[in-house]
Amino acid sequence: MTEQPIDLMTALAGFDELWSPRIAARVNDYDVRVAKVAGEHVWHAHARTDEFFLVLDGVFHIALRETGDAPEREVVLRRGEIFVVPAGTEHRPSAPDGAAILMFEPSGTSTVGERHDPVPTHVDVTTGHPLFPAKDTV
Repeated sequence: MTEQPIDLMTALAGFDELWSPRIAARVNDYDVRVAKVAGEHVWHAHARTDEFFLVLDGVFHIALRETGDAPEREVVLRRGEIFVVPAGTEHRPSAPDGAAILMFEPSGTSTVGERHDPVPTHVDVTTGHPLFPAKDTV
């Protein structure tokens, strides 16, 4: 982490990997993660935590499989909009034309939750990468 302000758009310009979130900050036991996304993620669920999304750029879709008799539905978020996926809800994020997002979730939360479909190779299964890699010391 850093003790200086972080320009999120500059931070996003510092990496190219899709579906591979970077930890921009920590707030108590939560990560503030930023990611570039394009195409589809994987159907998955986080059993014990909600998942917060804020769209920084582009258009971001979240397909939801809710409990009970509710049919599958999709939420579409544009720049500046937020949405919270409740704990235990199966969801599949996607961004047909690409997007940049910010997520707020407990540190150590896997990008594919505890339940998920087979993970395609373009999805990084991680608990987040440092935004600023450690500098080599000699």
